[in-house]
Amino acid sequence: MNRLESLIRRLAWVSLIFVYLVIVAGSVVRMTGSGMGCPDWPKCFGYTIPPTSVDDVTWESGRQYNKGQMIVHEFFNGETYEDRMLTAKEDFTAGTDYNAANWELYDKHDYAIFNPTHTWIEFINRLIGALTGLPVLALFGASFLFAIRHKKWAYFFLAGGVLFMLGFEAWLGKLVVDGNLIPGSITIHMLGSIVLFVLLLFIIRRGQVRRFTLSRNVSLLLMAGMVITLAQILLGTQVREEVDHLVHAGITDRSLWIENLENPTMYLIHRSFSWVVLIVIGAWYYLQQKAKQVVPEMHLALGLLLLQLIVGISLAYGGMPASLQPVHLVAGMIMLGALWSALLRGKGKSTSA
Repeated sequence: MNRLESLIRRLAWVSLIFVYLVIVAGSVVRMTGSGMGCPDWPKCFGYTIPPTSVDDVTWESGRQYNKGQMIVHEFFNGETYEDRMLTAKEDFTAGTDYNAANWELYDKHDYAIFNPTHTWIEFINRLIGALTGLPVLALFGASFLFAIRHKKWAYFFLAGGVLFMLGFEAWLGKLVVDGNLIPGSITIHMLGSIVLFVLLLFIIRRGQVRRFTLSRNVSLLLMAGMVITLAQILLGTQVREEVDHLVHAGITDRSLWIENLENPTMYLIHRSFSWVVLIVIGAWYYLQQKAKQVVPEMHLALGLLLLQLIVGISLAYGGMPASLQPVHLVAGMIMLGALWSALLRGKGKSTSA
């Protein structure tokens, strides 16, 4: 392996770590209900650095406002007054009295709440996402140089796919905010994150020496485990979206969420399929042990699966504690990555690169 190829893999590792950090941050956003903490995109209430006090989003006489800055203010909708987000049309200094001519209604959604904690949680989530672009851009550049020097374009196209998916995720994030967390968008957002780490792990494992031999049965088990784990993650995200509807409907008691789900079948499938994953991972573990092949990923996957089962039971019967939601999601995502990594390493080259 030459130095440039080694750099590509290191950059892919850094990018992968950032992708997982984005997933962690996103799960914290979901746990705390901070998804609309910043009601606009890419700025936050029209600020590059978000506000910290309700005074920052409240009209004040004599204050300097810049174009695009937002306030929460009463707006007459033709029948009644209601709090809405308003944006400054141009740069101006407020006079003694409020002048509606300086403001326009932010009509992409009707969300009009300022919660500084939610705002900063969502801002940190966006900041991590933006920082992820730095190693991904460097990865794309290094892959391009490798392609030019060695006339091998696989890394370039893979890195290009990573860059494209990161851009797609940013664009989708804007749609999610503009649509006030529209149904289905969160699940698609999650699927995009999965595609990102699948591509990055492919770059990392590409061309590496094969560390162990995969039999046909083990390969099928790994692929089955990946498919079922992916389905579990997406089903869990769908269940979480249903919970959001319950919260919007005023059911904030976590212990009542499961019994009030509109589609309990989806939840029951999600809960029951965890045992199928256990059978698949357990069979893989048994076959590897029988073949006397030590695979680090199998220990990681089994440990994470046991953690998932404990957390899942705690969520189901412990009143859906908020602190366990990120653990449940992130453990599932890392387990999916472990299965994919094992499959790639078992299919690697049989001699040194």
